[in-house]
Amino acid sequence: MKKINLLILFGILTSNSLAAQTETDSITCLNLDKIAQINQGESYVTFPFDIGNLEPLLFEANVSPNFKIRERKDSRLMAVFTPQIIIRMFDEHSNPVKTPSYIPQLALYFLMGNKDAPNKQTLFGKIAHHSNGQQGAFYDENGEVNLQTGNFSTNYLEFGFLKSSFSNQLKAFKTIKSSIEIHPKEWMLQELHGQYSGLRWHNTFLAYKLPMKSNFTNRKDQKANFSLKAETTWMLDNINNWDTFNLNRLNLNLIIYYHPKFLEDIGFFVQFYHGMDYYNIYFQHQISTIRFGIMTEVLRF
Repeated sequence: MKKINLLILFGILTSNSLAAQTETDSITCLNLDKIAQINQGESYVTFPFDIGNLEPLLFEANVSPNFKIRERKDSRLMAVFTPQIIIRMFDEHSNPVKTPSYIPQLALYFLMGNKDAPNKQTLFGKIAHHSNGQQGAFYDENGEVNLQTGNFSTNYLEFGFLKSSFSNQLKAFKTIKSSIEIHPKEWMLQELHGQYSGLRWHNTFLAYKLPMKSNFTNRKDQKANFSLKAETTWMLDNINNWDTFNLNRLNLNLIIYYHPKFLEDIGFFVQFYHGMDYYNIYFQHQISTIRFGIMTEVLRF
């Protein structure tokens, strides 16, 4: 009788251990869905105060929904359509919203290697359009770039890879990205030639800290309660007759995100950005700014 009881107890402990291990493995393993979601970026709204030389704004908003196209959930190949829009409301008379950035894009992801491995490598390609919805002359009467109604339009390709892994020690996901962005001259306005970079090298490091619980079987949705994103962009082509190693070619972006327990789907972020303005026809502005705002949650299980 004692042997039977011991066998039953051993069976229960073993099954619980295997269940916990399976649950842990499912948490510490990113699927292609999550990898693509991280790479496509997040939606955010900034607060009406910042530090730096950016034009006075009431807010900047990035609306970036993702629509996935795939055969089934465990597919190695997936497409993502993102009709991204960036809007700035200026702190001026009548609070104008000037020339939003429209950046619709179609990305294709291919997962390499073992789909169930905690460390993953993913190849991706993207085709995108960037314009401001205006049709006025690029330059105004004074020969300056027409920021009010000037036409801005370019199309580009991006190719790169993503390497994702999980650190058991830090209880955090890490993703490294490197890619090349190409704007063929035939795909961009002639006025942009020589002053808007058509060849860019992007590198990104992301880390998502998880609030891991001791009992995975009773957990609610796991959220990344802390994340960090560091990005660099180096403009490689001939632009503004800059020297090869001119630091004006470098864009830097650092975002720290915190998700408090009392909020469900959004959290707070602080951003440091230095480099060329990414807001369509404002590209000639070199900005250095520290901003604050709210951001949608990126990583959830």
